[in-house]
Amino acid sequence: MRGGVTIVVGIQWGDEGKGRIVDVLAQRAEMVARFGGGNNAGHTLVVEGRKVVLRSVPSGVFHAPKPLLIGAGVVVDLAGFIQELDELAAIGVDVSRIKLDERAHLTLPYHIALDRLGEQARGQGAIGTTGRGIGPTYVDKVARSGVRAADLRQPERLAERVNAALAQHRGRLDAGGVEIGAERVIEDLRVLSERVLPHLVDGVALAHGVLERGGEILCEGAQGTMLDVGFGTYPYVTSSHTIAGGACIGLGFGPTMVREVIGVTKAYCTRVGAGPFPSELNDAVGEQLRARGNEYGTNTGRPRRCGWFDAVAARYACRLNGVSRLVVTKLDVMSGLERVGIVSSYVKNGAEVGVDRLGEPGVEPQVTWFPGWSEDVGAARRIEDLPHNARAYVQALEQAADTTVGWISVGAERSALISLAESERRV
Repeated sequence: MRGGVTIVVGIQWGDEGKGRIVDVLAQRAEMVARFGGGNNAGHTLVVEGRKVVLRSVPSGVFHAPKPLLIGAGVVVDLAGFIQELDELAAIGVDVSRIKLDERAHLTLPYHIALDRLGEQARGQGAIGTTGRGIGPTYVDKVARSGVRAADLRQPERLAERVNAALAQHRGRLDAGGVEIGAERVIEDLRVLSERVLPHLVDGVALAHGVLERGGEILCEGAQGTMLDVGFGTYPYVTSSHTIAGGACIGLGFGPTMVREVIGVTKAYCTRVGAGPFPSELNDAVGEQLRARGNEYGTNTGRPRRCGWFDAVAARYACRLNGVSRLVVTKLDVMSGLERVGIVSSYVKNGAEVGVDRLGEPGVEPQVTWFPGWSEDVGAARRIEDLPHNARAYVQALEQAADTTVGWISVGAERSALISLAESERRV
């Protein structure tokens, strides 16, 4: 009996709450795997009042003894990875379960320096990266100049790879006044490798072993669809494929293994950094959403831009990913608003346009309004527990996105989740 794969992706600009949903769904999987991105993506879990922030490790840490795989499509800062292991071990997690595909590329000090130099050079056109070296690591990967985790096993090869990469980047580093010596990088990697080598695996073999036993793999994405390097709001995007197809190339399985794609969306929208964001609210309502939703970057602390739910982007994302069910998070944050909005279309010069026109001057969002609700919904555990206007809003969101809502989150705690499959009635 062949197993299958469920993929969890964000359908907005990231920060949708994917980690806590993966944590909830992990109980039904044999393995949880992260397929892309780096430690620029922070996933926050709140379990029985305890808050845990994960940056590279998949969000199934509280489901022992399930293995947790960091796939080949992820780029890894080893110092940050070890710090994460230590933090998890300190709260009782068996970190021997955490595996790193030997094909994963390593983010090194010169990548971080190049990332920051690049943002400085862009000036007012800066993308708003986290400055953690993710983009330059992927550039080296594509340029075949990267250093992989497997190279840690061969010190001579490791030294060759680092020396060659630094020689390639020396001009830009020198021009930026950055001094990074190969000897120091290589020595630091040698020390770090002592901690990392026990976690290295052939990720493809591990994943297919699970599938061939009939097991299920839960795949966790990073960032969101609208930040995908190929299909997002380019150039204001991340450096990897964040859509469901990225799981296939980031973990090494074919599309026929995918059983379901679950899309995660907030009940409103947020975005960090520069780039088009049609529904943005630069007013008191936007400030209220930011304050109530604690909309600040998990890793950077940067305030997130807040806006109404964007149904145009949501429909686009659901098509791209083949989403079968949606998870709507942070519905509780919208309590207390007199009215709530959904961006139903974009218009330019009187004509309706699509996502492909975002970033062009003159594109305006058209908002459809719905009555808000004053009730606190944090204690709701069935759809019937929600006030009428909240239910009507979720129904409108579902219809606008043209995708079934399967779960509604009404709080940060793992248990604050309404499963519509378990409720007596649909939205």
